[in-house]
Amino acid sequence: MTRKIISLLLIAGIIVIAVTQKNWFTETMKSGGDIAIGISIVFIALLVFIPVVPFFVAAGLVGSVYGTWQGTAITLTGAMLGTIVMFLLVRFGFSSWTQKIIDKYPKAKQFESYFEHHAFGTVFVARLIPIIPTTLVNVLSGLSKISWVSFFFASLLGKLPVNILYNFAGREMTRNKLVAILIYAAYYLLVLVLTYIYLLREQKHKRID
Repeated sequence: MTRKIISLLLIAGIIVIAVTQKNWFTETMKSGGDIAIGISIVFIALLVFIPVVPFFVAAGLVGSVYGTWQGTAITLTGAMLGTIVMFLLVRFGFSSWTQKIIDKYPKAKQFESYFEHHAFGTVFVARLIPIIPTTLVNVLSGLSKISWVSFFFASLLGKLPVNILYNFAGREMTRNKLVAILIYAAYYLLVLVLTYIYLLREQKHKRID
């Protein structure tokens, strides 16, 4: 019970900061400079807990200020910081409690076993698909038995393409909005195709097993 309360209080505190200081964060990010880099990383990390600003908007803003590659380093660092903190808080506060519930239901146990055997690929693909909430992936992973190392690298690799894309599009938005929009559309189409192929392969493997 104590662990759950600590985790909930910390998460609530993070959410309060994100909601109440949103304008200050965004205005500071626009200013550029070394201090704004640290502020940008912190704000991107906070967005993992509650998207008071859509991630693609925040990442695009960073890209417009710092350019594609420095912007990507900033947003990816912030996204991974928030991701790991949420993962650890969920695991610290709720994993034991959740495991007791899962053990009571064979179907839930079966799903957990499947996720453990396909954890890296599942997390990686989920990170590539922008419409899947990052919070959902973090919470489910934190409640599961996936190792933090697998979770970290699957998330890092999965988040990298979308971070590059959003920063590049943000930079282009200040030059040519049409190009930026076409970049977004092409990425979403590519992700849908690759996801479809991945799901087909998983279905084939199931039939073979």
